[in-house]
Amino acid sequence: MAHSLDGKPQLATAAVPRSNAPDLHSPAVREARVDLAACFRMAARLGMHEGICNHFSAVVPGYDELFLVNPYGRAFAEVTASSLLICDYFGNVIDGDGVPEATAFYIHAQVHKRLPRARAAFHTHMPYATALSMTEGDPLIFAGQTALKFYGRTAVDRDYNGLALDAREGERIAAAIGDADIVFMKHHGVMVCGRTIAEAWDDLYYLERACEVQLLAMSTGREIKPVAPEIAGAAARQMREGDAESGRLHLASIKRQLDSSEPEYRH
Repeated sequence: MAHSLDGKPQLATAAVPRSNAPDLHSPAVREARVDLAACFRMAARLGMHEGICNHFSAVVPGYDELFLVNPYGRAFAEVTASSLLICDYFGNVIDGDGVPEATAFYIHAQVHKRLPRARAAFHTHMPYATALSMTEGDPLIFAGQTALKFYGRTAVDRDYNGLALDAREGERIAAAIGDADIVFMKHHGVMVCGRTIAEAWDDLYYLERACEVQLLAMSTGREIKPVAPEIAGAAARQMREGDAESGRLHLASIKRQLDSSEPEYRH
């Protein structure tokens, strides 16, 4: 049986044989599960998580109305490919044991529903990016080369509304993202949207590194000098041209690292 977000049992689509029932165990879905689980595990290693909170999601390959997300109660370091849930946009768990955290569902369902280009959506309270979300003005200064990866790709959600416990808040956050790939959520954290799981991971990792270096520069008390806009834009375009390959290779690298030390993430 499938379960809704509030835990009440629902009739699973598999209960009645249907020729158009989704194939949730295809090689493509399996690969997406492994890739997403790898991102959780490496994020945990790098301290980019917070207890049993924070959430990553990805649209299920071949099924734009379904998405993978972590179950509530598991730390990032505990996530495995098979522990990930498959949910629809109505709050039903179609496959898996448990339910997502309520805020995970309300944010990610609306992001995937309203922003079809967001095939993956990673939300964290990772420390350096979150610290900058708490400061006055725009969080990211385009002064370091790593930061230039995000030039012209960020938005700021300035209207913190507390916990996202209904669809309206998810809709508002999706609207705040707009055409951006990264949104700094004031007083909250960040959301990174990607065309693939690999690209979302690559952006998440380098975003935190850019924020870390910026905070180090700010700690000197000296004025930070941004890169000239025309140079920043040109560098950003150069980086963007290689993002897909960089992301693919980056994700392959973390899977090799995990395969040698904690291969259970694949199970």
